[in-house]
Amino acid sequence: MDNLFKYALALHIIFIVTWFAGLFYIVRLFIYHTEAEQKAEPERSILQTQYKIMEKRLWYGITWPSMIITLILGPWVMSYNFMYYITSAYFILKLCFVAALVLYHIQCHVMFKQLQNDIVKHSSFKLRLWNEVATVLLFAIVFLIVLKSNTGLVWGMLGLIIFSGTLLLAIRIYKKSRENDETNEKDSEQ
Repeated sequence: MDNLFKYALALHIIFIVTWFAGLFYIVRLFIYHTEAEQKAEPERSILQTQYKIMEKRLWYGITWPSMIITLILGPWVMSYNFMYYITSAYFILKLCFVAALVLYHIQCHVMFKQLQNDIVKHSSFKLRLWNEVATVLLFAIVFLIVLKSNTGLVWGMLGLIIFSGTLLLAIRIYKKSRENDETNEKDSEQ
């Protein structure tokens, strides 16, 4: 392997990490932005203005550039052993998950634009579920790349299904806990 390939691979991995970091954090900001809608004025306006600034800086300064650079470096890295990758079932499936990740990114952009225009379409609970989609895609992509086998792929996908179910359960428990806390808060105020 030549040094140029190693640099390209290292940069590809770095920008994958920053892309995922941006995706994880942007949806958290969407959640906080949406929850600020329930606040009284002037707190609501102050929070939402701040979230818009934070979302814009993260989205255009980190997340979009990271995705673009990742998608440029990926084919470059792949070109060093093209026939191996293009004929490997695990790699084709990995590319499908990457395509799903790009679609996820585009849907996050739609949500970003809506919130920037003061359109709140999703509940914080729905956004919490949406936030976990990136986690599931991350697990799928990493397991496929590391295991590199069809047998490992089957076990990895089974683990992914179990992991997704566990995440869904944890989100539901968290939602119930928040609802109980809000109910207890209201009861103590009265």
